[in-house]
Amino acid sequence: MTLGETETRPAEQVAPPRRSAGVRPARGSNKPNGQWKVDGRAPLNANEEWKQQDGGLAVRERIEQTYAAGGFASIDPTDLHGRFRWWGLYTQRKPGIDGGKTATLEPHELEDEYFMLRVRIDGGQLTTEQLRTIGGISTEFARDTADLTDRQNVQLHWVRVEDVPEIWRRLEAVGLSTTEACGDVPRVILGSPVAGIAADELIDPTPQIEEIQRRYLGDPEFANLPRKFKSAITGHPSQDVVHEINDVAFVAVEHPELGVGYDLWVGGGLSTAAHLAVRTGTFVTPDRVAEVWEGVVSIFRDYGYRRLRNRARLKYLVADWGAERFREVLETEYLATPLPDGPAAPKPIAQGDHVGVHRQRDGRFYLGATPLVGRLSGSTLTAIAELLESVGSGRLRTTPHQKLVLLDIEERDVERVVAGLDGLGLQVRPSLIRRGTIACTGIEYCKLAIVETKETASRAVVRLEERLAGLELPHPISLHVNGCPNSCARIQTADIGLKGQLLPDGDGGQTPGFQVHLGGGLASAHREEAGTGRTVRGLKVTADGLADYVERVVRRFLAERDEAAAETFAEWAHRADEEALR
Repeated sequence: MTLGETETRPAEQVAPPRRSAGVRPARGSNKPNGQWKVDGRAPLNANEEWKQQDGGLAVRERIEQTYAAGGFASIDPTDLHGRFRWWGLYTQRKPGIDGGKTATLEPHELEDEYFMLRVRIDGGQLTTEQLRTIGGISTEFARDTADLTDRQNVQLHWVRVEDVPEIWRRLEAVGLSTTEACGDVPRVILGSPVAGIAADELIDPTPQIEEIQRRYLGDPEFANLPRKFKSAITGHPSQDVVHEINDVAFVAVEHPELGVGYDLWVGGGLSTAAHLAVRTGTFVTPDRVAEVWEGVVSIFRDYGYRRLRNRARLKYLVADWGAERFREVLETEYLATPLPDGPAAPKPIAQGDHVGVHRQRDGRFYLGATPLVGRLSGSTLTAIAELLESVGSGRLRTTPHQKLVLLDIEERDVERVVAGLDGLGLQVRPSLIRRGTIACTGIEYCKLAIVETKETASRAVVRLEERLAGLELPHPISLHVNGCPNSCARIQTADIGLKGQLLPDGDGGQTPGFQVHLGGGLASAHREEAGTGRTVRGLKVTADGLADYVERVVRRFLAERDEAAAETFAEWAHRADEEALR
């Protein structure tokens, strides 16, 4: 029987010896990996020690009762650099510290006495009341900052610890939170931005997202994982939640006998070592999604590698075990009954960013709008809420592509809303370059960054729109700009991915620049399956020369592509000579 067949496998066919699940990978070392079910729970590093001494969730009371009153100087260092993350708080970078010092200074030397605060938005679902609340918090407490992330969250900056309790009160009054927005916990659950609305949707995953959130968010049982854990669920055939780079993902598929449910993927993640998720070959009915999600995160908790932080993501365990063993352990140790085999989802036939004007299943319209590299402001968020309410709508969505999707627009109001968004700096009909560009936080606020990203990417987009005006691109070309090697902007899966680093300036100094990755991408209407980009030895561009480079390589693609075969940029980039890519 193959993994593509539809019958449920008998339990006796899949049950391995219990000890097999925890066999350590051969790494040339007999040291324990810190797997709880294999090595016991004795902490093997400082992070594991403090997590066991006092969990991250416990710090909220100290923030409210002690630190908000005493100010930044009163914060315990372990709380500041560890447990605060469990509540969506990171110290931000002190202004004026150049990228060359990122790797040489200690955290306390890099950080300012202000915080980035991440608002958790599971499934990207927002009401205008919630958006207005975030906008008001931004203008009052965060110097009018607001960035959309590629995890469907909103990040605020310049937040003082003294203001955090009031911010929480306002967020929670409208059903939002920062609970487990960061830290070694299950992070926000990515969901289709058109859940419950798109005419071509296979299934609305909202009930499954809400069940996971209701049952497990803030649960101490899952508040001490080896590292962060990322989830994604979509019911849309565009596969719009970047499922291949999540720890666990559920992708809607129609089973020939069991109806519509989900294809289960595990073990994806990028950072400095990209691993694409693998299919387990199982079919998950909607009523079992929460159970299966709990099983996967429990495997990570119990068998994940805790000794070394740089090998503590689920992707390393999946790489060592393989999909078949992972499925065996899931079914025999963590699920009540085995899962049936299931088919893979077909290739997407539509773009998954939902940009543009689209008809909903009820006859109204949704509008996908592109803010430049995800950068907004609290004032803009408030204005968007007012614009939506002026045409009778009360809801919108964030996306995994730093976009916004506005819902429930009557046909007569579409162009009015399009014009209103354009006046706010969000384009519903953007250029394909603007549409495909995302950028991480960068050196402006991030302590890990080496170069600036948001402004660099914004300038490049504007210049490219001028220089490439009149040229017809066959599809959006994704340009992902990252300030360090950690790939928050998914550089390995972009047509043009840029990893920030300092380059020689020719005069004995250094200048901000990027290493270039070319031809990556996730499954889409233009690509059969996910794949990472290629690097060309010595191919690096300065920040100031970014627009020049992208213009040059795009023009070469247009001149050399096989039009008859509808060749994409990624396909061309993988076959082109190195000189054509420079």
